[in-house]
Amino acid sequence: PARMGLPALALLLAVGLLSTQASPSARSFQVDYECNCFLKDGVPFRYISGSIHYARVPRPAWRDRLLKMHMSGLSAVQVYIPWNYHETLPGVYDFAGNRDVEAFLDLTAELGLLVILRPGPYICAEWEMGGLPAWLLWKPDIILRSSDPAYLAAVDSWLHILLPKIKPRLYQHGGNIISVQVENEYGSYYACDYGYLQHLLGSFRALLGSEVLLFTTDSTRAEELRCGTLQGLYATIDFGPGSNVTEAFDAQRRVEPKGPLVNSEYYTGWLDYWGEAHASTSAAWVARGLEDMLQLGASVNMQSPFLLLTLLPWPGADYKDQYKPVTTSYDYDAPLSEAGDPTEKLFAIRTVISKFQPLPVGPMPPATPKYAYGRVALQKYADLLDVLDVLCPSGPIQSQFPLTFEAIKQAHGFVLYRTQLPRDILHPATLGAPPHSICDRGYVMLQKEYQGMLERYGQMTLRVTGKEGDTLDMLLENMGRISFGANVSDFKGLLGNVSLDSIPLSNWLIYPLAIDTAVQQGWPHAAMPKSSSRGRAGPAFYTGTFETPGVAWDTFVKFPGWSKGQLWINGFNLGRYWTHRGPQQTLFVPGSVLHVGRPNNITVLELEGAPLTPLLLFLDRPLFNKTLGCSTSATE
Repeated sequence: PARMGLPALALLLAVGLLSTQASPSARSFQVDYECNCFLKDGVPFRYISGSIHYARVPRPAWRDRLLKMHMSGLSAVQVYIPWNYHETLPGVYDFAGNRDVEAFLDLTAELGLLVILRPGPYICAEWEMGGLPAWLLWKPDIILRSSDPAYLAAVDSWLHILLPKIKPRLYQHGGNIISVQVENEYGSYYACDYGYLQHLLGSFRALLGSEVLLFTTDSTRAEELRCGTLQGLYATIDFGPGSNVTEAFDAQRRVEPKGPLVNSEYYTGWLDYWGEAHASTSAAWVARGLEDMLQLGASVNMQSPFLLLTLLPWPGADYKDQYKPVTTSYDYDAPLSEAGDPTEKLFAIRTVISKFQPLPVGPMPPATPKYAYGRVALQKYADLLDVLDVLCPSGPIQSQFPLTFEAIKQAHGFVLYRTQLPRDILHPATLGAPPHSICDRGYVMLQKEYQGMLERYGQMTLRVTGKEGDTLDMLLENMGRISFGANVSDFKGLLGNVSLDSIPLSNWLIYPLAIDTAVQQGWPHAAMPKSSSRGRAGPAFYTGTFETPGVAWDTFVKFPGWSKGQLWINGFNLGRYWTHRGPQQTLFVPGSVLHVGRPNNITVLELEGAPLTPLLLFLDRPLFNKTLGCSTSATE
């Protein structure tokens, strides 16, 4: 690549590290196309950054995680803003509590960290629909991430709410945000719509001003760089350890011949999919790649986030020849663990950073204390079909044929579809749906007896018998909308007709279930238990309580003998478990959600079948790497 001599650049960067902070009137962050570096207040500058997702870290832990990142030697953090986390319905905004992005940004400034902001509108981040709101799909023919007027109108409306909150925090205005990414890896999307990128560039400039550094990020593939870059947006790349660093930056140089070398997503780990082995990347491998880039004077953001908890309903999915939902845990084999604990990888990274710039004075904050609260017995509260009055207080929607989640304006969770058998079925008949029209899993009950499960890329038929007028129920689960792949227009529910021996069933009652809302409001612990004569199979709620011994420490909960479902503690949705598919075997429970001095309420929704003795096991460490009955000794 064309760049200035390394000794000269190293000297310039050293001068930059020693420079004192300029007065606010002189503050600037720019690209120097002559010296191939950034200029901060007119002085050559290189950042070493790490990603953190405030939406995946409980607010009480924000300071701890950011302080550990600062003490790692990072000069900056990279921050995603998920649009759907804040605009939950059209024109309905939530910036309170854990969603108070301004408070988070102010905390980064207080701790002396610069910010590289990634406000989307699409962010990927293994987040539901890449951060795009599901309500965009209320218009079924909308073309996302394109110049479609309906999509652009929604984007512009959102940016007019968000970016005015960002502008006063830009570095030029006395804040700590040095650069802002426009879109994300757009070159990997099929649309390749330059008009869309041009529109975003105009909107960001209009709302943030002409001085802020705007940039793009794409892979090193020539086709993706062709579709993902635009004049006026500084082009950066992403790649992980094991890549040839020189060749990777040559790819950046083909679209950005001058200016700083930047890897905006250096993968220090990787995500997990349900049913696949837990991903891991060696610390030595990560450290070697980082050192190679820093030797070239590059600016680097380490993508594997320094946090790592994805609370429902926000985990997304990839589409790689088939639908692949992401696990609840976003541990990602990251430098800071899901619980915020420093790892061997973090200290290896810190050692590399120390070769290029001084580390902050003082010790690394320690791992958070954990507690194994032990076994907690649960009891069955009710079958899901017996509490529809609580979960769907508005009652069902009538439709001749099934409607999608989007058609009934249900973003997440579950919808129950109910009809009746049209005739006696004395010999087993085939209940089924067209390929890929069960989105994403359907739990089938006949006369309230569990029959089995249908799946988007799995079992597509069941054999059933019954009498005319028998009630057929299908509980449809959204496992997360696609966040990366060919198309993020990922509709949920029943996308086609359900048939019996190829004859479509009609006259449906459709129940949009508000399970999360009910549990957050204290149900079912505030209600009387329901008696149930039915067994342990099929969707049902289980409850229990436990007390902490005077301290509320982080913990991990295991589900011995359970199948698949969701967990709430004190109304807080802690995510999905899926023990027989794996690899994740435990859910992280932040101490901040637990009570001291009064009972902690546990609610479990088991979807397939509970163990004979329903109990949970609270541990002081996570178990990740167990998949499809295959295990490693570390997880036993």
